[in-house]
Amino acid sequence: MKALFQVAFALAAPMFFAASGAAQATPSDPQIVGIVVAANQIDIDCAKLALSKTHNQQVKEFAQQMVTDHSALQKSVGQLGAKLHVTPADSDTSAALKKQAAETNAHLKTLQGSAFDKAYIDNEVGYHQAVIKEVSTVLIPNAQNAELKSALTGAVPLFQGHLEHAQHLQSSMGGM
Repeated sequence: MKALFQVAFALAAPMFFAASGAAQATPSDPQIVGIVVAANQIDIDCAKLALSKTHNQQVKEFAQQMVTDHSALQKSVGQLGAKLHVTPADSDTSAALKKQAAETNAHLKTLQGSAFDKAYIDNEVGYHQAVIKEVSTVLIPNAQNAELKSALTGAVPLFQGHLEHAQHLQSSMGGM
């Protein structure tokens, strides 16, 4: 089951952002803000699910960090959007993100114990890898507003830290 979930996620992760690279070669600033808002909310919701299901202290601490960090980032994005008079706009990318997140959460809800913990952490590794790649290769290069571009650039180290933390947990769970 674990391997199947990893394969399914590995295949689905590129779809998260497929629209940003194909159908929307140049997302607008409002669409970029909408993508960031959607991606943050997805990680917050997934982390809240983990907090409600896990009994593993390390997973709880990681999930709480995701809620705390992504909630703060979500607030920052909202404030920056208001300052720049940019209202988050829907796009094919944000719709794909939401659709895949619903499928992932539905699957995670079926799991219990260490199977849930492993699947959640595997998801976080794949998700943060996809987010870092797409923020760096699609969102930052296409952001027109200098402040938005700077904010996106500044968020990459946070995402990288989340990825490294998730990878550490993933390797420590290898024997589960």
